[in-house]
Amino acid sequence: MQTSPQETVTDAPSAGRSDAEAVALWVASRAGIVLAVTVGAGILPGDQERTPFLERWQHWDATHLVEIAKFGYDGDPAQGPDAGLPAFFPGMPLALRLVDMIVHDWSLAGLLISLVAGAVAMVSLARLGEFEGPAGTGTRAVLALLLCPTAVFLFAGYSEALFLAFAIPAWLCARRGNWMAAGLLAAGASCVRVTGLFLALALIVEFVVRRGGTRSAAWLLVPFIPLVLYSAYQYSRTGDWLAWQHAQEAGWGRQMVWPWESFLTTWRMAADDGQFTWAFRLEVAGALLGVAAAVWLLVARRWAEFVYVGLQLGALLLSAYYLSIPRSALLWWPLWIMLGQLAVRHRAVLIGYALLAGPLMVLNTVTFISGAWAG
Repeated sequence: MQTSPQETVTDAPSAGRSDAEAVALWVASRAGIVLAVTVGAGILPGDQERTPFLERWQHWDATHLVEIAKFGYDGDPAQGPDAGLPAFFPGMPLALRLVDMIVHDWSLAGLLISLVAGAVAMVSLARLGEFEGPAGTGTRAVLALLLCPTAVFLFAGYSEALFLAFAIPAWLCARRGNWMAAGLLAAGASCVRVTGLFLALALIVEFVVRRGGTRSAAWLLVPFIPLVLYSAYQYSRTGDWLAWQHAQEAGWGRQMVWPWESFLTTWRMAADDGQFTWAFRLEVAGALLGVAAAVWLLVARRWAEFVYVGLQLGALLLSAYYLSIPRSALLWWPLWIMLGQLAVRHRAVLIGYALLAGPLMVLNTVTFISGAWAG
C-alpha cells in the first residue's frame, strides 16, 4: 500500500538526531527531579530526620506494586489480604522481582525500571512525532510530556513508564504497517496495565482504516491474550473473571455512575477546603483537557487515536469521582504529538505551556516525596 508523504519514514540522520535529543531531555529531566527532591527535602515540614532518597519513592501505588512482587496477590501475610491488589496487572511486579534479584532494593528496582523504560518510551515518542511531522515534532512532544504536571510518575516506581515503553513502539509499528511487531509489543503493554485493552482495540481500528492485509489480522488478537490469562488467573484465585475491575471498587470506591454525578461529586470535593482539594482541582482540569483532546481527535478523524484516548477518558469520567485523570494523561501520546505539532508552528505554545506546567510538575514532585496524594 502506498503511503502519503507524511507517513514516509524519516531519514536516518534526522531520526538519529531526534533520538539523541529525546535521550538528552530524558536524562536532564531525571537529574532535575533528583535536584528538586534533594532541595525539596530540606524544606519539607517535619522532615528533620531526612528520610533516605530511595525511601521517598515508596508511596501509594509504588508500595502496592512492591507488595505484589514480594508476596503475590494475597498481599503481606502479616497485614492480611488487600482487596485492591488485583487492580494492578502483573507486568510491573514481575519486572520488580527480576530487577530486585540484581540490586536487592525494591525502591531502587522500581526507579531503574522507570529510568530504562522511560528512555525507550521517549525515543519512541520522538520517532513517532517525526513520523507524523512536521520536522521537530518529536522533540517538542517529548518536552511537553516531561513537563506534564504529573510527570513525577514517570520517575517513580509506577507502571506508566513501562507501559509506554511497549505501547508507543507498538503504535509506531502499526503506523508503519508492521502488524506483527505491533501486536507483540501491545501484548507487552497488556501485561502492564488494563490500558492495554484500549490499545488493542485502537490497533484494530487503525488496521481497518489502513486496510491492512488479511494475513496480518491474526496479530491483532495477540494483545488480548495477556488480558485473558490474567483474568483466568484471578478467577482461579477468587472465582471472579473481573477481579481486576471489582478490585477498583473495593480498593478505591470506583463504581460506575452517570457522568454528571461523577462531575458534581468531584466539583464539590474540589471546592472544599480539605486535604485533597488541590488534587481534585487538577482532576477537573485533566478531565477538561481530556475532553478537548478527544474532540480534536474526532474532528481530525483520527479514529484509532480517538478510540484509544476516548475509551480511557470515558472510563474515568464514568467513575464515582475523578481519580488519576492527570496521571492517565501521561499515556495519551496523541495529545503530546498534537502539542508537539502546534509547538513547531507556534513557538509561543510551548513557552506558555512550559511556564504553566513546569511549576506544577515541580510542586507535584515535592508533594509525592512528602507522602501526600499527587495523582
